[in-house]
Amino acid sequence: MREAFYFLFLKRHHLNQILQRSEEQIFALAPDEASKKAGKDLANPSKWVSRGINELALWGECQGSGSKPYQTQVDLSAIAFKCSCPSRKFPCKHGLGLLLLESRNPDLFNDAEMPVWVADWINKRGEKEVKKLTAADKPVDEVAQAKRQEARTKKVSEGAVELLVWIKDIIRNGILSLPEKHAAYWDNMARRMVDAQAPGLASMIRELAATHFWKENWQPVFIEKLLQLYLLAESYQHLSQISEILQQDVLSRIGFTINQDELKTQVGIADNWLVLGKTIEAEGPLSVEQNWLYGLGSQRHALILQFYVKGQNLPFSIIPGTKIQAELVFFTSIIPYRAVIKTMGGIAGDMNSPVKGLSGWLEYTNLQCQFSSSLPFHSDIPVVIEKLKPMKMGNDWYLQDEEGYLGRIYPGFEQLWTLMALSGGAPLTMSLIKKDNDHLPIGIWSQHIYQPFK
Repeated sequence: MREAFYFLFLKRHHLNQILQRSEEQIFALAPDEASKKAGKDLANPSKWVSRGINELALWGECQGSGSKPYQTQVDLSAIAFKCSCPSRKFPCKHGLGLLLLESRNPDLFNDAEMPVWVADWINKRGEKEVKKLTAADKPVDEVAQAKRQEARTKKVSEGAVELLVWIKDIIRNGILSLPEKHAAYWDNMARRMVDAQAPGLASMIRELAATHFWKENWQPVFIEKLLQLYLLAESYQHLSQISEILQQDVLSRIGFTINQDELKTQVGIADNWLVLGKTIEAEGPLSVEQNWLYGLGSQRHALILQFYVKGQNLPFSIIPGTKIQAELVFFTSIIPYRAVIKTMGGIAGDMNSPVKGLSGWLEYTNLQCQFSSSLPFHSDIPVVIEKLKPMKMGNDWYLQDEEGYLGRIYPGFEQLWTLMALSGGAPLTMSLIKKDNDHLPIGIWSQHIYQPFK
């Protein structure tokens, strides 16, 4: 037990990363609007029959409708929650309320010894981390590992051959009948790629199935995605004939994982990283959290991924709009943008973060062409473009640069009127990410202060 507690103490982040945050930052952790409202209502001392804090945890007992209060706790070695309430949301309203209450009234939380129900949870989390480290120290059976790798390589190759035939059939038969295809048409091939141990290919097939066939001009978007899928499957069949760096991109996109602990032994890039935005997408039973960062010194973009199932505690949580001190190690790639966090400190200074962005859509188009020529199946990377202002043409909204070029705003963007209010007709520096052939704003700079769109 003592070893587990000591391990958690060593890996603990600064408390300022979790506590003493603004209400907006705390509620950025909320799974939905209803949880935000309920959490705000619970940030009331009269709701909590007990509360405490120490170096490892924050906890409290919240009186609910039943006779026994709900036991709520937060692991301060990372933003991790546990609550005895029946809610399936993560974090639940009690966890949000407890964090908000501590932020508003820190004097109500005295440094105390953890009760048994908190200590048991914290200790189990520490023991799991210790077991992971112990397992990592065990010698690897290289012969067995090579056999597993050979077997998987064969499965993926067979799956890629089948996928290439499927793609060629689509082209031969024409794409105009695709909107009439039943969901099983796409799902069966995606499942086949999962069986072939190529989850990346399965994910790309699901993206094809999610094409908005009811929209006009869906064909170019679909063909672009289909060609990326074809290039990836064909590249795997000729893996030995391409450069070693591009091989890593192909394997990574198909779904071959890289040992992140080994990656963290490399020298990374230490910087103050502005968190541009966060998206969460479902891939079957898994949720994929994408955190986009921008290095204020290095001027590099970074993508931090987390994969989890519902209710699972995450190793860390970073909030859009904050600036963190961290050392990131990037995966090997023709266009290195995905990274892991090697070390992370607290929130870095103020939010006054001016950046140098692209001059307009022409420079953006040239950059996208460079990316596509180097890595045609790359994921979209956020860009910062200066002096864009929203304007309406017909039924659509666009962003116009100083030279008059236009980029259409993604129709699903829900913060349009907020953007209009912040702009007031004046140009703004924005961070955007390409979505199909449109552009989704994820944040703007107003008076050098970055404001993300939630």
